[in-house]
Amino acid sequence: MPGQKPLFFSRNKKGRSFFFSFFILFSMLLGTVPSSRKYVKVFLPNQFSLTAELAVTDEERQVGLMFREKINWDQGMLFVFKREGIYSFWMKNVRFPIDILWLDREKRIVHLDTHVPICPKEPCPTYSPSSPALFVLELKAGSAEKHQLKLYDKIEFILPKKKDS
Repeated sequence: MPGQKPLFFSRNKKGRSFFFSFFILFSMLLGTVPSSRKYVKVFLPNQFSLTAELAVTDEERQVGLMFREKINWDQGMLFVFKREGIYSFWMKNVRFPIDILWLDREKRIVHLDTHVPICPKEPCPTYSPSSPALFVLELKAGSAEKHQLKLYDKIEFILPKKKDS
């Protein structure tokens, strides 16, 4: 209507709320909203370094690498748990095969599964370590072989300090 302002310039709360919600959603889809993801540099025994995204919260650990298109040779995801335990993983909604390394509190490999395949339909198999782990490192399939990783190899990384709440 002539003389009426468009919805996103509306003075009413509902219009502003709609525009703000739309803007945030659109920005997130475009990747322009700053990410809250945290990363750490990981060094393999052969001194190869990669950047691993941290999965520290329950939600981050549940999502993991789901819905990603790929992972590069110099990338990984490091799952950090509060205490050592037997942590099982599955490949639901992961679109590419990976190597999974379970690490103890000393950051030594206590179990590894290589070339873990995608799960095309449920039920998806689970992958579990034979020993308790405090960390789990997911890498591009073939990384363990490429870097000659084996049981009891030590992986180096320094976790960021927790912010006081």
